[in-house]
Amino acid sequence: MRPNLKPKSRNLQGKLLFNIRGGARLIAADDRLIAWIADGMTGTALHGDTVEATPSQGEQARITRVIERAHETIIGLFQKQHGQAIVIPDDPRNPHVFLVRSGGKPLSRPPRVGDKVVLHLDPWNDPGELPTGRLTELLGAAGAPGVDMLSVIRGHDLPAEFPEACEREAAAVPDDISDDIIAKREDCRGQFVLTIDPDDAKDHDDAVSVERTAHGWQLTVHIADVAHYVRPGSALDKEARRRANSTYLVDRCIPMLPFRLSADLCSLRAGIPRLAHSVFFDITAQGKITKVRFAKTVIQVHARLTYKQAMAMIKGEHVAGFSPDVPKAVQASWQLASVVRKLRFAAGSLELDFPEIKIWLDAEGRADRMERMVNDESHQLVEEFMLLANEAVAKETQRRNVPCIYRIHEKPDPDRLNEFRKNAATAGLKLGDMTQRKEVMRMLTAIRGRPDEFRLKIDFLKSLRRAAYSPDPLGHYGLHKANYLHFTSPIRRYADLVAHRVLAGERGTNRKELTELSKHISDTERTSAQAEQESRLVKKIEFFQRQLDSQKPQTFRAIVSDTRIHGLTVELPDADTTGLIAAESLPNGPYTYDRTRSEFVNRRTKRTFKIGDEVKVIVCRVDAARRMIDFAPV
Repeated sequence: MRPNLKPKSRNLQGKLLFNIRGGARLIAADDRLIAWIADGMTGTALHGDTVEATPSQGEQARITRVIERAHETIIGLFQKQHGQAIVIPDDPRNPHVFLVRSGGKPLSRPPRVGDKVVLHLDPWNDPGELPTGRLTELLGAAGAPGVDMLSVIRGHDLPAEFPEACEREAAAVPDDISDDIIAKREDCRGQFVLTIDPDDAKDHDDAVSVERTAHGWQLTVHIADVAHYVRPGSALDKEARRRANSTYLVDRCIPMLPFRLSADLCSLRAGIPRLAHSVFFDITAQGKITKVRFAKTVIQVHARLTYKQAMAMIKGEHVAGFSPDVPKAVQASWQLASVVRKLRFAAGSLELDFPEIKIWLDAEGRADRMERMVNDESHQLVEEFMLLANEAVAKETQRRNVPCIYRIHEKPDPDRLNEFRKNAATAGLKLGDMTQRKEVMRMLTAIRGRPDEFRLKIDFLKSLRRAAYSPDPLGHYGLHKANYLHFTSPIRRYADLVAHRVLAGERGTNRKELTELSKHISDTERTSAQAEQESRLVKKIEFFQRQLDSQKPQTFRAIVSDTRIHGLTVELPDADTTGLIAAESLPNGPYTYDRTRSEFVNRRTKRTFKIGDEVKVIVCRVDAARRMIDFAPV
């Protein structure tokens, strides 16, 4: 993408992001590229800092001032260099090493070479000198079980333990629901209610009930009534607001609420009465919603299913351990969900789902295998019903004209869509006006099933704006909905808890507070997503290192996503991993790089490697420090 650098710009402001291979880029709050920053022009800025810059030559600029540091600490590897203690950052995008000064906090033991540590940064004003800091925490030896994830937690400033006041409030919540509370609610314990979640789910936010009626269907979406337990202004509420969401690392969940609430009292567990905030839909056989109502309820989940169990039932397979009513209910639910889903896409919703890669760990917490989790009918069933509930609540808040927090996904920048169109042309994809939704839908249909579908979809997603939270209902581009918010996951998202309170008619928050809260929640969501992504990357590096050490390394399907004179960049769809195939690793070489066609050609065998090609590969090199993986064709 070309920088948006105006000729008369004097002072530029943005976030500085370093590139692993050198240089950096200055980006705006909406991820728009402002300018390129060459090596030696970054001053005393570190990766992620908010900075001020001055244009230099062409599309480049130089950093003149650090406005705000992204982090007060650096997580890295303790080493010695010429007798001087240094810290090498975990994040390879930080191009500096840091000198260790005396005067840090007392540690559990003296640090040793190879330990992971936390370094608190000193002020750094002279780019001619190395940055310095003081040790504040010893995380443990690099490679020791759990140290990698602890490094991720510290690196993203994720919260650890809950304050004592929170734990006291959680402990004081009664185990049982009193008759007085039940009497004030609609009793839905007679409904046939199911939950469908991942195998290892601990917090169950949502449950569904589907019944056939004379005119079609009645769908009830039951959502955990977290608002009953977490009152505004309480210690639980203040901490939930600060965290704003749960964070799901590969080996653990860092919850928004204490486990007593998130995994027990609020969680819609099977066979136990639970409080819910429910949305009731009357839906015709053709999928048209004719009536919606909302109620505080008490429910009792009949059966807890995993996605795999639900999928087997949808396919008509026998699943042991369930009464015959369960597969009947699942199949009826899918019949309704499939009708609703077809209507949604016919109305212009974009299918942007990606298969999730599940990383399984062994008993010692090391990456053992990876599994591609397909967004099959069992996932789609839950997704469609949650989308209906979220939209229904958004419409209701609009109807009442009460302030709330909305989930927004603004229309993409036409320039970025045009950039995608040009890049797609190199893959032989001829596209028209991508600002038109019909053309976007045509593109998504055209790439379905192509070997390079994964790469093209990623490129398209990069051309879109990031979804966020806002007090204004600005619509959701991807879902093609004018009114949309998050309501269905209040155990793990504070925005949903706000929506529950608004729907219940509790005293609202003023506009200024909602604006600040929306920004805070958007920021914490992004931090959590970055931490989750890093935790997966760390474990993928560990997995491929173990593959490298294996006598029989696993073969992976790879798609060529880019070509350069030094080799091929490949995407592994079944591992959600990007890597490099060096030119010298191509089989039966030598190969010549054709710059005009962006492909490698073997003049003798006529074999070529170009963008979009599918290649079978094994891992041949892992650079854990730079978090880079090389592959070789097989």
